[in-house]
Amino acid sequence: MKDQLKIHLSQLLDKPITSLLPVSGGDISEAYRIETADNTYFLKCNSSPSALHMFEMEANGLQIINNTKSIKTPEVLHYGTFENAAFLLLEYIESKSASAEDFARLGSQLARLHRCTADTFGLALDNYIGSLAQRNTPHEQWIQFYIHERLLPQIQMATQQGLLDLKECPSTGTLTNTLESLMPSVKPSLLHGDLWSGNYIISKEGVPYLIDPAAYYGHHEVDIAMTRLFGGFGHSFYEAYHAVHPKDTHTASRIDIYQLYYLLVHLNLFGSSYRASVVSIFRKYF
Repeated sequence: MKDQLKIHLSQLLDKPITSLLPVSGGDISEAYRIETADNTYFLKCNSSPSALHMFEMEANGLQIINNTKSIKTPEVLHYGTFENAAFLLLEYIESKSASAEDFARLGSQLARLHRCTADTFGLALDNYIGSLAQRNTPHEQWIQFYIHERLLPQIQMATQQGLLDLKECPSTGTLTNTLESLMPSVKPSLLHGDLWSGNYIISKEGVPYLIDPAAYYGHHEVDIAMTRLFGGFGHSFYEAYHAVHPKDTHTASRIDIYQLYYLLVHLNLFGSSYRASVVSIFRKYF
């Protein structure tokens, strides 16, 4: 980090920075732990052209979730630009590994978040999934939202990049027929939107926090699908969650179809190693 940015952050915080250490912060941005004499902060920096808008939408998602009082997020302190780079400054949460009790608390609090509803699916603002743009144009019907704002944009991107052959991709009509057979009437739920194991924190006191959201209103099972994509959370998490939002006979199929969106995102971000998983779901359901 440049010394000038440290000075700028010191001015924002109105206190000198005494320590600054790089930390693991994901694939997209550089991340740092910043200490002053009386507090600790988390800083993300990114010099890509869309970085400021990405951080603005991340801050917006954190605040939307936190405002529900259902589950905590780190406090957003500042975001902005300095010398052609964008930054986001957050409260720092000292973390620990999750126990069964912590996972149960995370599951029950996520279930409370998913009880927060809206009149339509989507969100007033578009945001990001990873570094990719994520459209949130409101729809009254969940199936139409999921097809037109989630699956089709990613399928189109993958075909344009030569990562998928158009002939192996399902048509809009085929997508609609399958989804109508599997999805009941769905009520909008506020979602984290990208809930893998790197996007929650258990504080030293055992309090769950959500980070790096891609928030919008959708079917509550979308978040559960993402938790299961790369190994799953603890058993007590699902037990506590499904005590509030029970599974039905089509839940497993819907989980596959909701994972399709995230697999398409990974295909577009990271390349052909995810192609076989995408094509497998196409062939199984469409």
